Amino acid sequence: MVKFYPIQIADIQKETKDCSVVTFDIPNDLKEEFKFNQGQHLTLKTIINGEEVRRSYSLCSSPLEDKWQVVVKKINGGLFSTFINTELKKGDTLEIMPPSGHFFKPVDTTKAKNYIVFAAGSGITPILSIIKTHLAAEPNATFKLFYLNRTVKSIIFKEQIEQLKNVYFNRLEIFHFLTKEHRPVELFNGRFTKEKLQVMAEKLFDPKEIDECFICGPEDMIFLLRDELVALGLDKEKIHYELFVTGISEEDKKRAATIAEKKVEGTEVTIIDGGKEFHFIMEADYDNILDGAIAAGADLPFACKGGVCGTCRCKIVEGTAEMKINYALDESEVEKQLTLSCQAVPTSKKLVVDFGI
Repeated sequence: MVKFYPIQIADIQKETKDCSVVTFDIPNDLKEEFKFNQGQHLTLKTIINGEEVRRSYSLCSSPLEDKWQVVVKKINGGLFSTFINTELKKGDTLEIMPPSGHFFKPVDTTKAKNYIVFAAGSGITPILSIIKTHLAAEPNATFKLFYLNRTVKSIIFKEQIEQLKNVYFNRLEIFHFLTKEHRPVELFNGRFTKEKLQVMAEKLFDPKEIDECFICGPEDMIFLLRDELVALGLDKEKIHYELFVTGISEEDKKRAATIAEKKVEGTEVTIIDGGKEFHFIMEADYDNILDGAIAAGADLPFACKGGVCGTCRCKIVEGTAEMKINYALDESEVEKQLTLSCQAVPTSKKLVVDFGI
């Protein structure tokens, strides 16, 4: 069952001109409930202009710090991000769901692992949490960070990353790529490309010696890096990624429309959540499980409703459903019958899904 807690803002500070770091004051009696893994996110909820708004933001703090912090970059037209960057104050309260997400690998203190990580802009948020955690907990781990930004001034956590480099000397290397400022070395000018990755694999890292790779940023960047790294010899199973805000391509819009047309009218849906069952019949006005369930009175976890954050994931126990858009689940998860309820269109007369995963 979805549970939000009223949490006070302990601090809010500007990191860049359009980016704020928000620190939450988690009460001692809730710290067990709010335990998290590096790379996970928080779902925030508040009322803006009379409307309930939810968004998910990755934790940039490490679970080893006993601190809960997120970074929110102001997006043009972004209702929640604008509210946080212009109106939210220390001492205010937001409704927060306990941490969730699967963008992490367990800490392993028995091995000397080599990590490479790629981030663009605010994609550094979960990546920073991952770097801090593994470097602190794995004495022989090494990281190489490839970080893409527009300008030096737009680099989020520039000073904190440099401090980490000083603390973990010889274990953390940082490579900044800029799109709007010129760097002395041509390799570091502009976005990641196939050609650049080939040079990087020759001079900066050996794909065959990498134990884990984490990528966070826009869709085009992620899939370019994933495919090219695999082509260069990095095992696909070692590549983990999380999308940030993404636009929907024309191809995805066409696919979504096609899937929506496959909806079976009047599907009998059973929602299993926390050991309890909720039954309803899909109405004609809704084409996905989440909207249909909420309209029928269910209280389920969700945030972006765009197939990106993965907050609404569930498992198909019986029946069938197809996703219009999927940016959050990988192939192995889909094979295990996991689906995103905000995108899942019922394609059978009976459907049973379990949110307790």
